[in-house]
Amino acid sequence: METNKKVAFSNDVCKEATITGKKNGMIVLLLTMIFYLGAIAVTVVSAINIEAEILWVIPLVAGALWLLLGWIPLLGLRVLKPQEALVLTLFGRYYGTLRGDGFFWVNPFCTSINPAAKTQLNQSGDVKTESPISLASVSGLGLVNNKLSLKVMTLNNNRQKINDCLGTPVEIGIAVTWSIEDTAKAVFNVENYKEYLSLQCDASLRNIVRIYPYDVAPGVDTTGDGVADEGSLRGSSEIVAERIRDEIQTRVAIAGLKIYEARITYLAYAPEIAAAMLQRQQASAIIDARKMIVDGAVGMVELALERLQENNTVDLDEERKAAMVSNLLVVLCGNHDAQPIVNSGTLY
Repeated sequence: METNKKVAFSNDVCKEATITGKKNGMIVLLLTMIFYLGAIAVTVVSAINIEAEILWVIPLVAGALWLLLGWIPLLGLRVLKPQEALVLTLFGRYYGTLRGDGFFWVNPFCTSINPAAKTQLNQSGDVKTESPISLASVSGLGLVNNKLSLKVMTLNNNRQKINDCLGTPVEIGIAVTWSIEDTAKAVFNVENYKEYLSLQCDASLRNIVRIYPYDVAPGVDTTGDGVADEGSLRGSSEIVAERIRDEIQTRVAIAGLKIYEARITYLAYAPEIAAAMLQRQQASAIIDARKMIVDGAVGMVELALERLQENNTVDLDEERKAAMVSNLLVVLCGNHDAQPIVNSGTLY
């Protein structure tokens, strides 16, 4: 059996060759069963009449051989569900890839191969399940299920502790949505495409995280243009995720994988510095809040003095203005409610 498309190699990189027109599994199965019934009938009739005529020995031998070897064509039966593929080799040479759902029949001496069949990753759609033995799982002389899933899957790698561009240790986790685009590259170009994907996700994550600070920091260039910007892991999560996706895609292209997106699922300071950084954030928040309160209080004092002067409500000298400003700032900037004191006499 030959494929409809020749196997192509470029720089010793294997490319997928899809096998088409092989959905003859049901026909081969029915013919094999019919031949088995015929072989049984011929063998029985020949055994009965062989004593009367020696020529019956030929159909007797033919029927016996089919009964012994007629099961071999059944090894070429393959059943695929939607979004499944099977990479086949023939005596060590890449034979082709079965794609699409259906009941296929290929060369019975073809063997399916999937080096990552038993690899379990922390991702959806890739959990250990027990499936009954069927003709679909027969591959060569072994009984293994080497089908490749073409569905979109999500890899949730373990959280990593990485130093950001300022040397601050942070813990970060990502979820990567991926699928197999070229089955031949996934099987032949790397040892185990699932482990390869997981390792490249870790490496890409480290490369990108070390470019950014956890929070906005002065004098940090995250874009590489030589100009300081306000990029950060916390504030520029969309940009960081896009850069991580592009980095992973570049690394796993040789394995025939397609990366749809990468999302940051967890981001926090490392436990050993989390308390100190929390105090720093609290102090920064208190300073910002105080600054806003002071700015508002000064504006209110200025407005009060302007209104009093415009309406000639009270004629205040500089000393009284200073006292009034002091009292208003104490009231407006204080942490507690003011306790007014009523002066029933004169100021002097």
